[in-house]
Amino acid sequence: MPEEDLVDIKFRIYDGSDIGPFRYSATSTVDMLKQRIVSDWPKGKTVVPKSVNEVKLISSGKILENNRTVGLCKVPFGEVPGGAIIMHVVVQPSLAKAKTEKKIDDSPRKTGCGCSIL
Repeated sequence: MPEEDLVDIKFRIYDGSDIGPFRYSATSTVDMLKQRIVSDWPKGKTVVPKSVNEVKLISSGKILENNRTVGLCKVPFGEVPGGAIIMHVVVQPSLAKAKTEKKIDDSPRKTGCGCSIL
């Protein structure tokens, strides 16, 4: 594979640390990137993705769809030769899990005016 078809990508996670950089073919899909992120997630982090479905990748302010390729995600301007593309990683637990873990508080709440809301 020609060297110019490979793209260096770093993945920036919630605490500002990076995973990578890794070198990918321009034909690699976003789904493949997410699989790599889940398998190489740093140990000891408080937020850990359990599956690829919990990972969102953001590049140039856009959430990337799983079927997009790395070649389509490259920014055509402002790239530094030899530099890595930085994609931001957001871990979003599945909605079903979040609903079961949410605690329900039925006690009356106080407002700032001293009134209770039931």
